Amino acid sequence: MLSQVWSSATHGVEALPVEIETNVASGMRGLSVVGLPRAAVRESFDRVRAALENNGVPVEWGRITINLAPADVPKESAAFDLPMAVGWVAASTDLVPETVLDRYWLTGELALDGTVRPVNGVLPMAMKAREEGCDGVLVPAENAAEAAVVEDLTVFPIENVTDAFDVLEEPGGDSSPSPFTNDMTALYENARQYTRDMQDVRGQENVKRALVVAAAGGHNALMVGPPGSGKTMLARRVPTILPPLSSDEALETTKIHSVSGELQSENGLLATRPFRAPHHTISDAGLCGGGAHPSPGEISLAHNGVLFLDELPEFQRRVLEVLRQPMEEGRITISRAQSTVTYPAQFMLVASMNPCPCGHLNDPNQECVCTPSQVQRYLGKISGPLMDRIDLHVEVTPVDFEDMSAERTGARSETIRERVVDARTQQEQRFSEEEVHCNAQMGAQAVQTHCDLDDAGSNLLRTATDRLGLSARGYTRILKVARTIADLEQTSEIQPDHVSEAIQYRSLDRDWWNG
Repeated sequence: MLSQVWSSATHGVEALPVEIETNVASGMRGLSVVGLPRAAVRESFDRVRAALENNGVPVEWGRITINLAPADVPKESAAFDLPMAVGWVAASTDLVPETVLDRYWLTGELALDGTVRPVNGVLPMAMKAREEGCDGVLVPAENAAEAAVVEDLTVFPIENVTDAFDVLEEPGGDSSPSPFTNDMTALYENARQYTRDMQDVRGQENVKRALVVAAAGGHNALMVGPPGSGKTMLARRVPTILPPLSSDEALETTKIHSVSGELQSENGLLATRPFRAPHHTISDAGLCGGGAHPSPGEISLAHNGVLFLDELPEFQRRVLEVLRQPMEEGRITISRAQSTVTYPAQFMLVASMNPCPCGHLNDPNQECVCTPSQVQRYLGKISGPLMDRIDLHVEVTPVDFEDMSAERTGARSETIRERVVDARTQQEQRFSEEEVHCNAQMGAQAVQTHCDLDDAGSNLLRTATDRLGLSARGYTRILKVARTIADLEQTSEIQPDHVSEAIQYRSLDRDWWNG
């Protein structure tokens, strides 16, 4: 007999429908699994057999052929255990009605006692299942909250392999598990809470201002200052002043974390901006994604959020150089012999570094012990092209005693976020007919259209360009930042003082990096 069961395979961050065809023929016992199965899939049948036997589920033995179609897509997950078990039972008994199998997709790894274990990539599968018009999905109970964020799709939580047969025999019946549901409005409200606040940072008002500008326009920022001046503390609070994730952004972000196995939310949804802070020993594959079987890297896990690189010069130079493409294009393409995948990587880069190896260059309280050549070698670890792609360069000074001992001052993150949202709203209206969402993403044509300067502003920018020796990219960055500063002040025209402040955020570029 022949049965057909539906599941999915992950390609990049998208799910591809996979049809599991199981044929049981009479003759000597044997098994053949075809359709580009990886080791985890080839080993599935032993887990499936033990799970069914230990739960008393009847099956027919013979010459068993399992085909995973389409045959040219690699299958590398233990998530095919549950659909293979259902396919085998359906092909050898009448326990599962044939009319039901086309209406539901299944996924899950089986333990030897029949327990269904959680798997990665459930959210992309649920989204694809709804797109294909199926009635619902059967997923491990621990993945049910994740699948249930997809609206208009029935999600059955499966704890044991026998639960799957109860659902398929009578979906929604008394003996089958009840569908899992989410209150999406309450879910978003509960998941959008931050534990940190920008008001926790004492002093550093100039740096806070720069980070507000960066958040308002989606600009990359670099903080340069001695150890203990609060760079990391400030960076960790940047997500709290960014606009809230939209529902589409939340689903897209959650999907990436689901595929990579990084989804830790009990709600099954990431509703806050991700913050990723990889260690400086990370490899290029770890940062940008890759491996023998490509998976998302840190820059994709930071999609729609913040990527924080602490002690920027300590990262290997070749690792930093691979950032250049995603910083410009908002995605990263990974090519391997068998496949090419593209991951989204629209992140805001926030980096920090010491001004020299000892960290005390230009520190008013401690003397620097580094030689000029040591300082130049240290700064030379960061290439000019990478620096050009960082819009704001901010000098961070040590916090004095009065600021450290004072009560919390300054605006709360919630108040700052309102100003940022107002600025972003202006940008969305401005770019409503373009594929641009914030000022940092403007191309050359958009900059020319939306960043007009008056004579005073043009003269000021011309003088700064000559004195600082800015590249064409640096010149464009100043215009983008000036446009953002004007948006924060809710003005349609870029004024000379907006240009002046934007130039200030590029002054470290040529003061400390020559050429």
